[in-house]
Parts: sequence; structure tokens; C-alpha cells
Amino acid sequence: MGVICTPALGRGVVLQIWPQKMSAEAGKYVLLPPQASLTDGDAVPFYHKAAQMLPDRKSDEQVQQYLKMPVVLLRMDQVDQLLKRYLDGFKCVAQAVKCRDCRWPAEKPETVMPKLSNYRRLAFAVRLWARHEIAQENYEGAILALQTGFGMGRHLTQNSTLLEFTVGEGIAAMMGTEVEAFVQAKDAPNLYAALAALPKPFLDVEKAIDVENKAAPSEPPAEGVAREIFESALVERAQLYSRIRATDKRLDRDLAALQCIEAIRSYAALHAGQLPQTLADVKEVSLPKDPMTGAAFRYTQTDAVAVLESPAPTAGNEEKDALCYEIIVNN
Repeated sequence: MGVICTPALGRGVVLQIWPQKMSAEAGKYVLLPPQASLTDGDAVPFYHKAAQMLPDRKSDEQVQQYLKMPVVLLRMDQVDQLLKRYLDGFKCVAQAVKCRDCRWPAEKPETVMPKLSNYRRLAFAVRLWARHEIAQENYEGAILALQTGFGMGRHLTQNSTLLEFTVGEGIAAMMGTEVEAFVQAKDAPNLYAALAALPKPFLDVEKAIDVENKAAPSEPPAEGVAREIFESALVERAQLYSRIRATDKRLDRDLAALQCIEAIRSYAALHAGQLPQTLADVKEVSLPKDPMTGAAFRYTQTDAVAVLESPAPTAGNEEKDALCYEIIVNN
């Protein structure tokens, strides 16, 4: 297995990939629970139950320590024992993500934050589960873990407040980080088709903003300090919406970039381990546009190294939100 770097998506990352053609079997690998597996139940009771089954916070600290390690350095026996503490919760989450509906009830602010904290704890454990399966070259198991995490992220953003939306968005981004690890594992299946099949956009940020707007006061006070407070809140809310839209677009950009990486892996498998000189050389499949620009991702290739790049979102425009993959093919 090549050396796997673990910075978060959106930062500079070195990817050491192995050539791998795409499966000829349509729909063999998917990153959300398959439609045929979905049931008509409500996911929320299963998520609540999973949160109640979480182990102690010390276990969470151990999860975080392992997530900082490259996949190749994981101690399988220790990680296996740690993940067993989350097994009952995983089973409930696996049931939850297969529910078609996720009807989050209206809750008081003091109950929302602890609930969301527990879902983040679960998501970090699911991320380690995916990484554990990748390290053991159990790619079917890794895909199941990724389905669970991506499905959970999507559910948390359905009919939700912006606070819940941002947590679900963060969970989806975590799973994207583990797709990075997956595509660098030797003999890992090619996930081009699975990434291409994801909803575009992956999350519905405008629906969450609409929910937020309906809950906010719509009529300004006539005058005085109350009106000033109302108008200031409007400005702050607009700035918040701009940031969340930018983060949502970054998630779509990162998933599209990974789809390009998988197309490059397939190209390398068909061309004796060589990188394409330009993205236009990849003719087996169509490549997604960069959601940030609406044009092709920026791609350069020199000798045995290629670079895939995308700018930061316009809103905020922080350098850390730009994407830069340095791609090397293992042969």
C-alpha cells in the first residue's frame, strides 16, 4: 500500500494511487444504501437508540488518536477491540440509513446540541470503521461503512435546521476523507461510478435555509432599538447563509475531484501505469466539472507527478479551502 496522507479535504494532499480499471458491472459499488435495501420506516428512533448506546468518552479519545494515524500504521487488534464498543450503535445506524424517511422533531435548543454531539461521536467511529476495513483490504466492508456515514450525513440534513445541516455536512466531508484513503489502497475497487451516482448537489442547502427563514421573525419592529437588532440579525443571517453555501459547494467540489482521481486510476490501468498528460486524454468516461468554476479542474502533469487543483469558494476565500492533489502512480 502506498503512503497515505491524512490532511482534511481542501488542503494540499499527496495521493499515491494504484492503477485500477472500473468495474464492468453497473452499480456494483455504491456510496449510499442501495434503493432496493430501503424500508419505509422513520430513521430518527434508530439514531436516538444508537446515540444511547455510545461507550464512554475515553473511547472517543482513542478513536480520535487512531484517526490521526496513517492507515498503514493502525494496530488492527487494538482498533478491532475499540470498534467492538461501538458495535451495537453501528447496528442501529445501519438500520437508520436504510429508512426512506427521517422526520426530525422540533426540539428545544438545549436538547439539540447534546443530540448533535452524540451523532458526531458516532460518525467519527464510523469513519474509523471504514479505515479499519481499508487497512485489512476488506473493501466490501469499507464500502458498507462509507454507505453508513454518507447516509447518516444526508439524513441529518433532511428537514433540519442549519445547525443540524452543518453537522450532517461535516459527517459527509469526513466520509470523503476516507474515500481518499480508499483510492490509495492496493487492489481497492474503482469508485468512479459510485461517486458519479451520488446526488448532485449531494445535500440540499437551500431547503435548510428555507427552514431557517420560516423560523425567523419576518416582520421588523416599527422603530427603535428592536428594529436595529432585527436588521443586524438579517445581515448576520445573510453572512451565515453565504458561508454555509460555500461549504456545501466545497463538499460537492471535493467529491467531484475524487471522481476525477478514480478516472485517472482507470486511465493508468489501461495505459501501463502512466498518468494522462491532460484530463482531455481521459476518454473512457466523462469527467465532472469543478463546481467552483463550472469548468474542468485545473490539471498539470510533469514526469511521474500530476497536480489536480481547484480554488477556494468565493465566500471567505480562505487558502485552506482550496484543493490541491499531488498524484503519484504506484507501479
